[in-house]
Amino acid sequence: MSTHTPAAAPAVRTHTPAAADDMKSVLSGFCTGIAVITACGSDGRPVGMAVQSFSSVSLDPPLVCFCPARTSTTWPGIRAAGAFAVNVLAADQLELCRRFAVTGGDKFAGVAWRAGAAGAPLLDGVLATVECVLEDVLDGGDHAIALGRVTAAGVHRDGAPLLYFRRAYGRVPDSGAGASASISASMAAARSRSEA
Repeated sequence: MSTHTPAAAPAVRTHTPAAADDMKSVLSGFCTGIAVITACGSDGRPVGMAVQSFSSVSLDPPLVCFCPARTSTTWPGIRAAGAFAVNVLAADQLELCRRFAVTGGDKFAGVAWRAGAAGAPLLDGVLATVECVLEDVLDGGDHAIALGRVTAAGVHRDGAPLLYFRRAYGRVPDSGAGASASISASMAAARSRSEA
């Protein structure tokens, strides 16, 4: 009769969290676009905030996310609305970004916009808009992870996006036909080199 001796349990690895300063330093090297998240507040007034933490999540079903700080004074109004719009900013909209990046005040004073299907403000002059219903809110530590189901999306103009990199705003060259042709040529050359 043979006996079976169970294998020893694997050692439990413990990890020390990265220091906040290290996280900021490293992740500031990841270039992001800037968007303004807007909603129609419970009092009928528009609310909005600038974010750099916006991302596509899924095409089927169509989902996006953004990550508001738990300390945000605007996020509760957006959450309560149950629907929001993502307004993707162009490189020439730095002042609009700064307006929505501050706490308090009437961020919409003098800003042209129209209401989307669920009432969320769609800002004039942005590159694109994405309209969503709030699907879920997940815990993300000192931020929430707001998951939105996309109900409408549209590109409104060509142009370079407003970017954030190394704690500063910036831009890339306009994405006109010349830039697209150059990118396509570079990709084709890379493919041909990899196939050789």
